[in-house]
Amino acid sequence: MKDKTKAILFMIFSGFAFGFMGATVKLSGNIPVFEKVFFRNLVSLLVAFYMIKKSKVSIFGKMENQKFLMLRSIMGLLGVFANFYAINHLVLADSTMLNKLSPFFVTIFAFIFLKEKLSKIQIPALILAFSGALLIIKPQFSLEVLPALSGAFSGMCAGAAYTVIRYLKGKEEPATIIFYFSLVSVLGTIPFLLLNFQVPSNYQLLYLLGTGVFAALGQFMITLAYKYAPASEVSIYNYFSVISSGIIGFILWGEIPDLKSISGAVIITLVAVFSFFYIKKEESKVLKTSV
Repeated sequence: MKDKTKAILFMIFSGFAFGFMGATVKLSGNIPVFEKVFFRNLVSLLVAFYMIKKSKVSIFGKMENQKFLMLRSIMGLLGVFANFYAINHLVLADSTMLNKLSPFFVTIFAFIFLKEKLSKIQIPALILAFSGALLIIKPQFSLEVLPALSGAFSGMCAGAAYTVIRYLKGKEEPATIIFYFSLVSVLGTIPFLLLNFQVPSNYQLLYLLGTGVFAALGQFMITLAYKYAPASEVSIYNYFSVISSGIIGFILWGEIPDLKSISGAVIITLVAVFSFFYIKKEESKVLKTSV
């Protein structure tokens, strides 16, 4: 099997893993969100610690990178909180789609903070993507819009976290970044856990542990995908998680997104696909020119 084929398959498996993670978040029922986030990150912390011991890299990273590692961790934690809240209250496919706004937020944050240039296609792509998001959010003067706004906020926080990761590329090891984030997330949720801990039933505990296992599997699969092929060639397949979430949501709860949500998801996905191939084409032109 070719390396690119392996990478695509790992990315698809990752999509299913994250889809099942969302399902276990819903299936765990009325457990407080902070408790769900704690279990999700506890498993990741153990996996990251194993990775660090195996690769023998720094646990906490370099001193000069501490504020960036902390910023990545805080934004990642806020993103998980917002994502889990959205999953609890929205159709699973809708919450996943809103979280997938993160690449578009990366474009914005990278332009503002990393001084990366915007191509002529990125500005209209951003406008179209956020127009699609509005179809899913359905803005209204009502508290009913909070879960959808939370889903979009999770995408923004994830975008901010990925921007910091982009900055840290080559400066810190991936295992260090994952461990730092997992540790801050576990420690950050403990105070809320103590204030409002709800003893889970056996089934709920199983789902909570499943949330952490599927999240770790999803991240592990993405890591393997990027090992076998450049991110620029396979990142678009990350949107498969929206399809898997839709399938899982329909099978378990009979969820069917409304017409506006479907239209919004189609717009965002098409914009992402078009941007992906446009950037690849431009990179190919630059490569040919340099040769």
